[in-house]
Amino acid sequence: TKVYLAGLDQEDLNTMISDALCLYPRICKSLSDILFQKTKGNPFFVLEFMQSLKSHGLLQYNIHQKRWVWNEDIIRAEDITDNVLHLLSSKMNGLSGDVQTLLKVMACFGSSTNESVIGYLNESAEYAGVRNGLEGALSDGFIVKDEEGSLQFVHDKVREAAYNLIPKSDKKQFHYHLGKVLYALCDGKDVGDTIFLIASQINHGKEWILRDEDLSVCISELNMKAGKKALDGCDHKAAYSYLGASLSLLPNDHWKSHYDLSLRLNFL
Repeated sequence: TKVYLAGLDQEDLNTMISDALCLYPRICKSLSDILFQKTKGNPFFVLEFMQSLKSHGLLQYNIHQKRWVWNEDIIRAEDITDNVLHLLSSKMNGLSGDVQTLLKVMACFGSSTNESVIGYLNESAEYAGVRNGLEGALSDGFIVKDEEGSLQFVHDKVREAAYNLIPKSDKKQFHYHLGKVLYALCDGKDVGDTIFLIASQINHGKEWILRDEDLSVCISELNMKAGKKALDGCDHKAAYSYLGASLSLLPNDHWKSHYDLSLRLNFL
């Protein structure tokens, strides 16, 4: 059973803001209405945005009035995307190495993945701390897990901030290395749909793969298997991509040097 977290409605959000600021709901309704408009009631974004407002001095405790005060016009003009991304990035940069590694890995996979993949990676020397990192990411609220073991970021912007932990110049190499580690760990195993994830990651390193003909042929076969599985699932767009990658990794004389693989590819 999957658990879907819907955003708060305006009344519930106002109640939450009222409790947080220790004010009557009628007093903070104008603020909660602005927050609802900007966050669509997403609890994670509401809390992050409120922290951003406080850090920027737009939400302050007034000693003389003995209550929290704010400037509605300035808050209404605030860009939540820039503020929250900056706040998330600052928070993530202060996390432990294991949690940061887990967030980077998850961001490379997309918005979600299965916990079993983290289990595979935890067996490697390079990613031995990712399971500990997962516990930290769950505890900090960046990721949620359902009963089937599916892991996902609580919001696309959280994934974006996590992906930004990887320097732009290192992204391709990070994807490729991640794919190579998974490939080595899962080679010869029936990993189900995880084969798509492995192929997608390792394909980022085509320029490095082509330098080693033996490796090129192995990754070509990996992509062929992924393409065939995609065809079996009627995902023709993905199949076309994997099979095209498979063919592009074979040498020019592949009909002569790798006849069997070329023949199997030709009939898919």
